[in-house]
Amino acid sequence: MSPFAKTPKPPYYAVIFTSKRTEGDKGYEKLAEEMAMLAANQPGFLGAESVRNAEGFGVTVSYWDSLDAIRNWKANDAHLIAQEKGKTVYYDNYVTRICKVEREYSLREL
Repeated sequence: MSPFAKTPKPPYYAVIFTSKRTEGDKGYEKLAEEMAMLAANQPGFLGAESVRNAEGFGVTVSYWDSLDAIRNWKANDAHLIAQEKGKTVYYDNYVTRICKVEREYSLREL
């Protein structure tokens, strides 16, 4: 399986979530897997790419077909609970950026 998300031709939207984890797992991996599966089933979800280094710094980019789809995902009940846990348990800090993808290109076909 390719680590690259298979996105449609632009335009579409990207949510870039950059974070610094707290020490220890505390159930994070399980919840992250649940959120990834839940997001994948949301209307408008196009794909995601995620990396984290040994020091706990990570970047997850999720791709969406519209700003409404992003708003709906942010307001999802289970995601709201996970967001609160992120603020109180899992993250030292995070930044969320929402961008419109206007153009894309790659070295090889994805």
